[in-house]
Amino acid sequence: MGKLIDSRLAGLVFAVVGAMSTQACGEDGTPGLPGGDALLEECGLTCSAEGIAEGNASISGVPSIDAFFSAVVNFNSKANLIAGNIDGELAKIKASVGLEADAPAADIEAAIIAKFSLDAEAGVKIAYEPAKCAVSAKATLEATAKCDASVDPGKASVECKGSCEAEASVEASCDAEAEVKCVGTAPMLACEGTCKGGCELEAAASCEGTCKGTCSGTCSSGDSENCNGSCDGMCEGTCETTASVECSGKCKGECTYTPPDAKCEAGATVKCEAKAGASVQCQGKCEGEFEPPMAKAECQASAKAEASVAVECTPPSIGVSYQFEAGLTAEAQADAQANLEAFLVSFKGSMSVIVAQLAQGELVVKAGAEIAAKGVGAVEGAAEALSGDASLKVAIGVSCAIDELPKVAGAMKGSTDSLKASVEAAGKLTASLGG
Repeated sequence: MGKLIDSRLAGLVFAVVGAMSTQACGEDGTPGLPGGDALLEECGLTCSAEGIAEGNASISGVPSIDAFFSAVVNFNSKANLIAGNIDGELAKIKASVGLEADAPAADIEAAIIAKFSLDAEAGVKIAYEPAKCAVSAKATLEATAKCDASVDPGKASVECKGSCEAEASVEASCDAEAEVKCVGTAPMLACEGTCKGGCELEAAASCEGTCKGTCSGTCSSGDSENCNGSCDGMCEGTCETTASVECSGKCKGECTYTPPDAKCEAGATVKCEAKAGASVQCQGKCEGEFEPPMAKAECQASAKAEASVAVECTPPSIGVSYQFEAGLTAEAQADAQANLEAFLVSFKGSMSVIVAQLAQGELVVKAGAEIAAKGVGAVEGAAEALSGDASLKVAIGVSCAIDELPKVAGAMKGSTDSLKASVEAAGKLTASLGG
């Protein structure tokens, strides 16, 4: 492909330069004044000195081709950002427990146990729901339209095979292929569904989280009458949970419910959950597999890559369970408890970010692999489609793109390796903590 275009291009350039007239550059960039390479550059008939390695996505000047290079540049930027975020949060945690910056992430649990006089055998365990990751349908549509001018982002939609978050209004509705779910957050919300955050129990119940009240069993904080920890028994009071569970009381966090009339209360977020084997037309945020609107093949590929790289993951709430080592005096345990609670504020915040960034990082790494695997073929396909009747300027742009393709893998390697290293380090930490 590249050699064919290059030989054709060489003939075109030779013919044009040899037949230069006294006219200025035409609309297609054809030069009319003598001047050799300088004139070719002035008329936009040369490849840019800066390529993909320097973060330049405008390689060819052809939207359907440069969309691929834009996806590569955005991948590198996002991969480096996620790696930096993970490394930054790990550094905060290490510093707070007296570890050196280059200490392995797997050493963090032992450092926490030693610093706060915890039971080494019980260890420190974290609990959380998986981070929820979503792609923006709007961004996907805009990326598709930028690549393929025939796509109208105001009329097109994204096919979502998971859950599509619509606008938070009573007017938002779902099509026949979806089930309506409402998500509301309000203090003391009567919830006929699942609750995440805090449930004020009306009667003693098992609590998959932190029991604040009386535990008719063993409380991890050591005081069953004034429990503030995990409860191995029945909890009376408030159950604070990081997972969505049925709540036999009043929800003080996030409540997810199915409305009887398929309409959510004002202020609630409407989610359209695709039925088994179906997909929903989405113009909001899609959680799960998605497909851009119909467009040129190369534009669908680049739009999906752009959207996948731009995925955003919501940090989940983090629960922490632990036990103090045996033999501590009441005074020593009270001091350790106070210090630990202060530490857990920042620790939970950092772990929440890390968990979300881990989920995001895994999706971005996957998107990078898709870009590398399918992007080259898409660019070559677009070049083939243009090669028959392209203007001189387009032909040169296509040749520049073909010449740049072999450099893509090298441009992506550094950010890919950096992201994988950060994900691996954070993964070892969550694994050691049971997350």
